[in-house]
Amino acid sequence: MNVPKERVKQNMCMEEHKTQEEPVREELRKKDTGEEEAKKETREEKKEEESQVPAFSRKDIKYMKEAIRQAKKAKDLGEVPIGCVIVYEDRIIGRGYNRRNTDRSTLAHAELAAIRKACKKMGDWRLEGCTMYVTLEPCQMCSGALVQSRISKVVIGTMNPKAGCAGSVLNLLQMKAFNHQVDVEYGLCKEMCAEILRDFFRDLRRKNKEIRLQERKQKEIQSQELG
Repeated sequence: MNVPKERVKQNMCMEEHKTQEEPVREELRKKDTGEEEAKKETREEKKEEESQVPAFSRKDIKYMKEAIRQAKKAKDLGEVPIGCVIVYEDRIIGRGYNRRNTDRSTLAHAELAAIRKACKKMGDWRLEGCTMYVTLEPCQMCSGALVQSRISKVVIGTMNPKAGCAGSVLNLLQMKAFNHQVDVEYGLCKEMCAEILRDFFRDLRRKNKEIRLQERKQKEIQSQELG
């Protein structure tokens, strides 16, 4: 039986089309498999990360939220929003927030203010049995002061990769060479603590940009007047 030439051509075209489609399908299959593996890895990483975060109590959250309220006081002054509280036997004995520019002092950090108040309340320079809740990882100065104060524990909201000395740049709080090591827990109300900092620096960049634009316009006006 003779098959019409048109049908032969059509069948050949279909076969050719299938041959061309095969690599595309294979590529799509690989892509889907790759995406699935990536999602699986992300889920596993997230699970591992969550398992490493200590289980915080309602009291812990309450105290960190008070530290965040202190940080907002700093923000209202135009300061980098960092706040902390020191707790002894379920009672806040010291609060502090960043006032470095306001007080024109490099010593006016939140942690040092809280330490001074807590020592006064305790009637002693030693803060044994006390816990500090701080929104941002302490710097080298504050970490040193915490070791010197013999404080028992520090709970940190968010890390400070550029200047933090409780695990980021250094870990002064747990350095074996010192005669006192501090217990440290990380990640309490992490997103809330990070968000207040992000918002502050975003607003600061916007404000500085507006100031630069205003200065540029002023210079242009002066230049036109002189011209």
